[in-house]
Amino acid sequence: MLSKIITYIIGLVWLVNGLYCKILNQVPRHQEIVTCILGESYRPLFIILIGCSEVAMFLWIVSRIKTRINAILQITIIATMNIMEFLIVPDLLLWGKYNSLFAFLFIVLIYVNEFHLRKEQNPVQHVF
Repeated sequence: MLSKIITYIIGLVWLVNGLYCKILNQVPRHQEIVTCILGESYRPLFIILIGCSEVAMFLWIVSRIKTRINAILQITIIATMNIMEFLIVPDLLLWGKYNSLFAFLFIVLIYVNEFHLRKEQNPVQHVF
């Protein structure tokens, strides 16, 4: 039960960031980050593509299909994105360079949820 609740919380993080922050453009800081990393001419297309990808990640998370692959992909995306942002645009991050701490904690939550909590609840379901 705890794993299921954590799974939905993780999914909601992706949904809010994709739909609310990027697609609906309710957090302009995200637009600025994409502009600084990719350039102004690519921003409109990539902000929508990134937002749609995050919504797709939400759908994949709540579907509970191939959960291990999903968790590994989430961890990789979050780590990569946060390293880039830390190096290129730390001034645009919500908590500045401390953003990497929250990203690390989120990665730990994803890892523990998938590889420890789910394992304890359903040991047979952990087939790639």
